[in-house]
Amino acid sequence: MKLGILSDTHNQRDRCREAVSLLQAAGVDAIVHCGDFTEPDILELCAVRPCYFVLGNNDADNAQLLQQTAEAVNAKFLEWGGVITLAGKTIAVTHGHLTAQVRRLMAQQPDYLLSGHTHVADDRCIDHTRRINPGALHRARHFTVATLDLLTDELTFLDVPR
Repeated sequence: MKLGILSDTHNQRDRCREAVSLLQAAGVDAIVHCGDFTEPDILELCAVRPCYFVLGNNDADNAQLLQQTAEAVNAKFLEWGGVITLAGKTIAVTHGHLTAQVRRLMAQQPDYLLSGHTHVADDRCIDHTRRINPGALHRARHFTVATLDLLTDELTFLDVPR
């Protein structure tokens, strides 16, 4: 199973559309958005595959609309942070700006913790958890998303054109 991971789309519709196309072309089975949509229609763009998402610090004003959109497009709303299990792997998701959420999720010792917020792509291991930040589609030196093969543990960052 291959995940598409993106974050910090900040209402960049065209860039998000391109990113989702790249993820589909890479053969992702599901999409995880690590927050900062800023507008609910970005969620609709991401829901072309089973979609899981959290709120980011720029989503608080639209939380209710994002939840309603999630129901309409059959996306899984994980609020400020949550855990899913796919292909036998435990995947925690949060935006990354709430340290209490990060600590709570890390305490569960997931296989992966996916987060955004910094607008910088990152991949590192802390104890037994692999922490992945896919980068951002707004206010970043390079616009990136990522794919993660849950069976092989292979992570690939994809550049999204400006």
